[in-house]
Amino acid sequence: MTIKEIGIIGSGQMGGGIAHVSALAGFKVKLLDINNELLEKATSLINKNLMRQVSKGKISKEQLESAISQISTTLQYKDLSDCDLVIEAATENEETKLKIFKDLCKVISKKCIIATNTSSISITRLASSTDRPEKFIGMHFMNPVPIMELVELIRGIATNNETFTEIQNLTVSLGKKSAVSQDFPAFIVNRILLPMINEAVYTLYEGVGSVEAIDTSMRLGANHPMGPLQLADFIGLDTCLAVMQVLYEGLADSKYRPCPLLVKYVEAGWLGKKTNKGFYDYSQEVPKPTR
Repeated sequence: MTIKEIGIIGSGQMGGGIAHVSALAGFKVKLLDINNELLEKATSLINKNLMRQVSKGKISKEQLESAISQISTTLQYKDLSDCDLVIEAATENEETKLKIFKDLCKVISKKCIIATNTSSISITRLASSTDRPEKFIGMHFMNPVPIMELVELIRGIATNNETFTEIQNLTVSLGKKSAVSQDFPAFIVNRILLPMINEAVYTLYEGVGSVEAIDTSMRLGANHPMGPLQLADFIGLDTCLAVMQVLYEGLADSKYRPCPLLVKYVEAGWLGKKTNKGFYDYSQEVPKPTR
């Protein structure tokens, strides 16, 4: 099977980014979300990011116009019926994803592959809720999608070789490189990255260092391009917490216990850059630590 048309469910940071790279690679894209406001915000951001690439000389104006023409938006699952592949990129909540797959399977063709952009949830478990576990795969893009080169590919226990090869080839077509992970909680990147972020939050929680001290230490002392607390804000503190909960519950090891301060920030609605407040306050021109 040759993939020509890609459906993407969820138009947030990840879904919008996947739509961006897919359209730029020449694929027809249908972007679905729950309301027009979210879709308009996504298409506006995609256009802005493409314009930035034009201004930097990375793509031509013709490529921009072609990519924009490839993207259409919808609120209806039935509009995904002609897709060869549908990528789910909704919030990191298993119940939400299961409902999406239930609605999706009612309308897509038998040949259609389903991929999920989950950053932590069992691919095998998600696949078992569909009518095609052999055509289901994990395709975890990194954020921001247009910039980050890696895509983690995760097979469920039932994923067949044809599906895996098709998605591996698609990854190359999108200009990305793949790393194959086994179906363990949080896969490879987040299994390593999120406990480090969680430990940075514990370091703040226990008063070992301030927000600025922790981030500066990791930037200058470990040569990280971004401090762990700033990175957490960019990922989204709700996503960080969700991944840590999957690790804690899935591996039953106390070293993965989410820091109480991370829980408290999420309860307060301080989710990071997307809400203008997390470990930093983004309401000002120069972000300042919130504590």
